[in-house]
Formats: sequence, structure tokens, C-alpha cells
Amino acid sequence: MAKDKNSDTLKIDPETAPEASAAVPAAAAAQQTLTVDDAHSTASYANFCRVSSTPEELILDLGLNPNPFAQGSVTIHVGQRIIMNHFTAKRLLQALAVTLQRHEQAFGTLETDVMRRLRSAT
Repeated sequence: MAKDKNSDTLKIDPETAPEASAAVPAAAAAQQTLTVDDAHSTASYANFCRVSSTPEELILDLGLNPNPFAQGSVTIHVGQRIIMNHFTAKRLLQALAVTLQRHEQAFGTLETDVMRRLRSAT
């Protein structure tokens, strides 16, 4: 997969991106060009994610927990619900894993346990 430097156009080569080649019929050209139009998208922040699943779909509920260390009952408002099939979810998992691996190589390990982060900071 390659991204043009001056646009949001991705060029996918099925030989170097086997997960993308499954979506491209054998009779298709050797390279597919995808143009991403994000003109009407909105950005939002999430520090909460709930994952649920049916036999056909995976559901991600994303929201903001304004006080993650609160005691007692907390209501989290879901701002986005993403529904995808399991094939797309697996491709997302692989893309996120590669992205996080590159981030950790550049900036160090991301510790998800808050208590360990607090102990190593002191």
C-alpha cells in the first residue's frame, strides 16, 4: 500500500498487500486506486470502547468517560457505533497492531496498566 504525498489516494498492489488482494477479483488490474473523501467526516475523541459481537458482525461502541477514576455508578455516552463484518475487523486488528508496533519502536513501550505507569514514573 502506498499513499501519494500530496493527496489521500492509496495505491494497493495485491502482491505486496495480500489482505487487499482478496477483495480484488483476479481479472482486475494489478493495481487498484482508492480515493478517500473525508470532507464530511467529523473527528471525535474516545477513551472508552465496548466490543460486542454477533455471528455476522462486530460492534464497537466508542465514547468518552469524563472521569475514568470515579467511584460508584458512571454513565458513559456512546458517541460512535461502528459495525463491521469479522473480515474487516481482522484487517483492522492487523492494521492497528502494525501501527502500534511502529509507534513503540519509535517512542517506547505503551504501558496500558495505569498502576505500572505510576510506579515507573516515581
